[in-house]
Amino acid sequence: MSLDETAGHGVEASAPAGPELRAHPGFLRRHRLKLVLAAAVVVPALLFAAYTAATLALSYSRGDRVGYLQKLSKKGWICPTWEGELAMATMPGVVPEIFSFSIRDETVAAKVNELQGRRVALEYAQKKGVPTKCFGESEYFVTGVRPLAEP
Repeated sequence: MSLDETAGHGVEASAPAGPELRAHPGFLRRHRLKLVLAAAVVVPALLFAAYTAATLALSYSRGDRVGYLQKLSKKGWICPTWEGELAMATMPGVVPEIFSFSIRDETVAAKVNELQGRRVALEYAQKKGVPTKCFGESEYFVTGVRPLAEP
């Protein structure tokens, strides 16, 4: 005889009836409201983060702009970014077109700041649909700069 057989001695075990041993509802049933509220907050936050990462990783266009560095400043309290302007003139005496740009990289910002007031070529990437101004006020993000000789 095994221990299981000797312990019972032929007595049948039946489920006790009564309110004290009712089956507990499952975890999902007990915490349904909390899970729905958490999902209502977490899922949109994850979607927003994924969309933001995608817009910052992908470029709509890339190119160069040539002109004179007119202004560069660090703006913002919560999310400070480097914002600048490049004056692009086609001919002397013509009102220049202003190209507004943002810089996310501190080393590029330092190089641009050194070339203030000079004729330069800015390498940029255009980012369409970035959801907040926290990454830059402009949709043009400068990725490099090189000085040019005066015409």
